Amino acid sequence: MLETLKKAYQNNPNRTIAIGLGALVITPVVLPLLKPVAKATVKTGVVLYEKTKGTFAEAGEVMADLVAEAKAEVIAEQAQKASLPASQSESYNESSIS
Repeated sequence: MLETLKKAYQNNPNRTIAIGLGALVITPVVLPLLKPVAKATVKTGVVLYEKTKGTFAEAGEVMADLVAEAKAEVIAEQAQKASLPASQSESYNESSIS
């Protein structure tokens, strides 16, 4: 970009100076007009950030609930499998004794 400015100044220095002075004159006029736009943009960004943060928190809670339910089901299935052979062997032992 610096090279582009150098070339523009070397090719037409009066035009480059005029653009620079114009920017200096226009800036105080344009800044008050752009301030509400910039403020609205920042405000929108903050609102979107807060909504996104809430959404991610909810998603995290849902995932934590799913993981807890899955763990509970796995533990219940393991307990059921562990108790099944024991009860089957007890009924086998009782019938063979009688």
